[in-house]
Amino acid sequence: MIALFGPTGVGKTAVAIALAERLRARGERPVAVSADALQVYRGLEILTGAATSQERRRLEHRLISFLAVTETFSAGRYAELAHREIDALVAQDARPIVVGGTGLYLRAALADLDLAPPPPAALRQKWTERLEREGPASLHAELSRRAPQAADRLRPTDSQRLVRALELAELDALPAHGTDSQLWTTETRHPTRLIGLTMQRVALRARIDARVEAMVAAGAEDEVRAADAAGASPTARSALGFAELLAGDAEAMKRRTRQYARRQLTWMRKLPHVALVDVTDRGADDVAVELEKIIDRDDRDRLGQRGDA
Repeated sequence: MIALFGPTGVGKTAVAIALAERLRARGERPVAVSADALQVYRGLEILTGAATSQERRRLEHRLISFLAVTETFSAGRYAELAHREIDALVAQDARPIVVGGTGLYLRAALADLDLAPPPPAALRQKWTERLEREGPASLHAELSRRAPQAADRLRPTDSQRLVRALELAELDALPAHGTDSQLWTTETRHPTRLIGLTMQRVALRARIDARVEAMVAAGAEDEVRAADAAGASPTARSALGFAELLAGDAEAMKRRTRQYARRQLTWMRKLPHVALVDVTDRGADDVAVELEKIIDRDDRDRLGQRGDA
């Protein structure tokens, strides 16, 4: 398996497609499996940067645009779906390419999660209603009183994780190290090459700003307003730019996206055994050539280990 991770705006989809075309030319069957918490939503494709229909014709994508915006979603549910898709592809001798920018979902796709059970519906409703009534800052203050260490790890604007942390705190099930238990592990379910795409900060900032402007021009604000009118779930509303575009503030969306990208890069660089590939000023085809060499080296090493055994 190949796992392709990187910050928003770095060009993961284009690289995955270019790599898939090289793998297909030598007789493989590559299939992308999305590891993104928000690309699951149907009707938010522009906002979340999901692969377009044209891109999907070049590379089949699984686990995108299948969920109504009114539904909630979780890493646990995603893990079940991702494992089913990946296991079926491996059994068919296909080459899964897991593509994403959500750390917890990447781990959920590649390994087994140890997650707390879902909360009772009444408890979820309690904290969701309080979020809507008082806002995330009030929930962050409440979490600070109940579990200061957990509150220190969460931004006061991170509505979805604040709700989850307060649910767990009330159930006395909050992990000592935060809400995202076991965010990473080297024990993957299938042999996996983890590749992290990086980009110089100035270049990435420019890419993000241009990406947001392109999203707005393509109708992302209309998507958000339609989802809001349909009664979008708290999970769907946590998408980058949802609240900002609902308020008509594209500049705020740029700032929030840049902040998120910095956190993604920081997390990615700490991952064990990740092959970091700088894509600054490089085309997707050029990057794909380098990735193919990394994959071939891994495959040779794996075959050599089997021979030694």
